[in-house]
Amino acid sequence: MQLPAMAAWAWIPIVIWAAFAQTIRNATQRTLVSELGTLPATLVRFLYGLPFAGAWLAIVYRFSGAPDTPLTWPPATAAYAGWLFVGAAAQLAATAFLLQAMRQRNFIVGVTFSKTEVLQVGIFATIFLHELPSLWSALAMVVATVGVILLSVPKKLDGGARVWAGNAAWFGLGSGACFALSSVGYRGASLQWGGTSAWMIGAWAVLLAQLLQSLMLGGWLGLRSPGALAAIANAWRLSLLAGMMGALASIGWLTATAMRPAGDVRTLGLVEVLFSYLVSRRLFKESMTRSELTGLVLVSAGVLVVCAQF
Repeated sequence: MQLPAMAAWAWIPIVIWAAFAQTIRNATQRTLVSELGTLPATLVRFLYGLPFAGAWLAIVYRFSGAPDTPLTWPPATAAYAGWLFVGAAAQLAATAFLLQAMRQRNFIVGVTFSKTEVLQVGIFATIFLHELPSLWSALAMVVATVGVILLSVPKKLDGGARVWAGNAAWFGLGSGACFALSSVGYRGASLQWGGTSAWMIGAWAVLLAQLLQSLMLGGWLGLRSPGALAAIANAWRLSLLAGMMGALASIGWLTATAMRPAGDVRTLGLVEVLFSYLVSRRLFKESMTRSELTGLVLVSAGVLVVCAQF
């Protein structure tokens, strides 16, 4: 038995799944932030995801060819290592920024601030990878980003004035920039492979990136705050859920990125905003303003434009 060949549109359900898994991961990590702190909650996402990343690579290897087929190894080149490091380091920073942003305002707005990555990834991909978005993709990015801006408009205070969310805006924008750079890094790494399936490319990227991220952040916390590692071990039940959903989300993102330009993947990934809206309303009982609802409509329109091309 082999993994099925992926049709040109197969990246769409993969991204939708990744966005759904990431929504659950974000909600879980938001709870862990209050218990552990920002950096330990960030480490949870990578450290506890490692077993699932390893298991996925084993599954892909098992069903990608004959049982006696030698394991396909990543390219042993400086270019692959460099792009992968950029993707992993930027993703680590983006996750930490995102958790900080979610602490400032409600869950849905914390997530949407990070989604300014859509235009940024289009710019970075054009500059570093020379991947120009199509006219419709560019239109979808602009429409969706306008929706993100509306979702980020602060609520009126008692006096009628609007005050922007201060640190939340900066953390959100920083998260978006790092997520954009991360997407470009992983896309650059995937382009270094030749004649290999997107399943294998994505599986190796997830495992290597999460191993690198765990070593970097785990080493830092081990030196600066050893007690944080003990706290992470004690919170293993919720941490395991966060790690599992984080690994499943990364598997989806990186597999899709091996198939399509980063701009298309991250634009469609805005369905996460819709999932986050449901979590915000149902789980955290947070209300939405009229501008936020309008923003959701525009984000949905951008997502539909990207899907309509396939």
